[in-house]
Amino acid sequence: MTTVLIVDDQPLQRYGFHMLLDSVAETDVVGEAAHGAEAVRKAAELRPDVVLMDIRMPGMDGIEATRRIVAAGDRSRILVLTTFDLDEYVHAALRAGASGFLLKDARPEELLAGIRAVAAGDAVIAPALTRRLLDEFARYVPAHRQDSAEDPRLGSLTDREREILVAVGKGWTNGEIATRFVLSESTVKTHVGRVLAKIGARDRIQAVIFAYDHGLAQPISAPPPNTASR
Repeated sequence: MTTVLIVDDQPLQRYGFHMLLDSVAETDVVGEAAHGAEAVRKAAELRPDVVLMDIRMPGMDGIEATRRIVAAGDRSRILVLTTFDLDEYVHAALRAGASGFLLKDARPEELLAGIRAVAAGDAVIAPALTRRLLDEFARYVPAHRQDSAEDPRLGSLTDREREILVAVGKGWTNGEIATRFVLSESTVKTHVGRVLAKIGARDRIQAVIFAYDHGLAQPISAPPPNTASR
């Protein structure tokens, strides 16, 4: 059972999400919040597995609420649900610690799959936006660029783990990485887990941000090649 806190300033939106999540046995809505301050308070009180977070709300917005919930160190993971396309708010939400985002017009099965993924410690981005997000995100990197030579976390990675981090930074899936490096998907998953642990990233999205910040990844417009040697 995955516990969920719904955060949205629109009562009808909260009602719709609540009805959907109540219709499946795997989720349990433990609370609702109408603005960011209430979300922070209820997240601390209820400690849900997943917080469905709106961004544009009166008072404290979803970005600041996400930042405070993540900073508190609780187990709750944030899945941002937005009605708008890519802009600086989405990038800010990811930097604040959100584990992903979906558009509010996502199909019910996509939302449920997203909740499962985030609860399991993975990251999720609306499929239609993944590549565009990486391209757009690169525009905001220079102000955050860090010196890779001075970061001991990079020195702790093996050559293979560094390759995996670069691939994750490019937005490749485990399947794409497995094909590119001629590995099994289970091996790739193990490598990704080790990379996350060594760089201190909560999930895959934070690893993408790390890779961009350290100049290890650049935006791409095409998928990786189908075959390559080790």
